[in-house]
Amino acid sequence: QVQLVESGGGLVQAGGSLRLSCAASGMTFGIMDMGWYRQAPGKQREMVAVITSSDRTNYADSVKGRFTISRDNAKKMAYLQMTSLKPEDTALYYCNARRTILVSRINDYWGQGTQVTVSS
Repeated sequence: QVQLVESGGGLVQAGGSLRLSCAASGMTFGIMDMGWYRQAPGKQREMVAVITSSDRTNYADSVKGRFTISRDNAKKMAYLQMTSLKPEDTALYYCNARRTILVSRINDYWGQGTQVTVSS
């Protein structure tokens, strides 16, 4: 049974920090690419950060230099360290695990989301 569970969201003031955690189970974690995505009201879901199974990272331009994605394969955990938070970062943040076998066969899993609210 594949499961991703996010935690660590909350309410913070602009300029503050939060650390989001994603606990995975029911999968071979080390072969998955892990990512954080977010969706604000009235907007499309967007990629925030990705860390591949080989530890390559990619960030949205809007968070580059402020957010850091990491993973601990032994613990089957992924993290998003967020600093210098802005009101524009307010969104529901989702954890994603993806394994591409073929372009026509992708294993793709999502958590339930954790809310991040940044006040001005």
